[in-house]
Amino acid sequence: MVKILKNKQSLFWAGLLFAQFLLFYIFSKNEIIVQQFTAFFHFKKEFQNELFSHFKYSFGDIFYIIFIFFLLLFLFKSIKSRNFSVLLIILNISYFIYQISWGMLYFQKPLYDKNKVEISTKELEKLTLKYIALTNQERKKIETKHVFKIKNIEVLKSSILHSQKRLPKEYYPFKTSNIDNFKASLFNPLISYTGILGYYNPFTTEAQYNAELPHTYIPFTLSHESAHQLGFAREQEANFIGFLICENSNNSELKYSAYLYATKSLVNALRNTNPEFAAQATLFLSKEVKSDLKNEQLFKEKNDSFIAEIFYFTNDIFLKSNQQEGSVTYSYFIDLLVLYERRKA
Repeated sequence: MVKILKNKQSLFWAGLLFAQFLLFYIFSKNEIIVQQFTAFFHFKKEFQNELFSHFKYSFGDIFYIIFIFFLLLFLFKSIKSRNFSVLLIILNISYFIYQISWGMLYFQKPLYDKNKVEISTKELEKLTLKYIALTNQERKKIETKHVFKIKNIEVLKSSILHSQKRLPKEYYPFKTSNIDNFKASLFNPLISYTGILGYYNPFTTEAQYNAELPHTYIPFTLSHESAHQLGFAREQEANFIGFLICENSNNSELKYSAYLYATKSLVNALRNTNPEFAAQATLFLSKEVKSDLKNEQLFKEKNDSFIAEIFYFTNDIFLKSNQQEGSVTYSYFIDLLVLYERRKA
């Protein structure tokens, strides 16, 4: 009798989890409901930022460690007792909090309709040369002559928060935050082997970054994660908003990191349509920029592992399941960049 009761409890919680999947799927198809979840995000984010910014270390990382420990513990106990009720209750609660806090934001109205943009190879080539020139220009303003090094990470964070206020209202009509909730990941050096540059914690609104990255990555990574803090869930939209934050800043380190990211994205896109031009264009990069790129390549080679392949595969599935492109495509970011450049012209 006890065994039957246990099985019924497990079936109930499993059924409830499935019902949540179905319910949130239905919600994701309704624009008005998604807008309500977006409004809730903006209502709570300031409070969460204020609360968790007081922790010197990443509270979210500590939470993940404790959560995974207990999840594995209950999984072991569930298998042993053949009663999965407690495990399923935890999954139900976690899934519900994740969806109302962040998950539904993936279904916000996109910044633009992808099907309405046509970009010629010539336009892409012209833009690539422009950003190579901008990258070289900003690199000259930075004192380090060999490999790029950030002078002061705290100044960099402050510059990002200040620059958020300059975002065009057409992209972000909401109030920005002055709260520094950027944290170095507690999972270093492990995440260096995963290819992860940074990540956003939807439960604490903390923006974590890999402090062991080559410094050319860090300014843009922080700006990207700050875009998530503002409510941009889609990765390529966060890339674009992160780019705008950097470009609208007076900080050369931010501008350089963003222009370098844009240049690499444009060159990678052109390798599919005009590989000869892409190869020739990189020759125009300055000696200092090439040195920085070589440093990035050395970091990748040093940390290359099968773990990165696993994370790439799982992240690719996750992105596509949330109406996003796969993890290595740049087309959405480039479309946004091209439209932005056309408006400026």
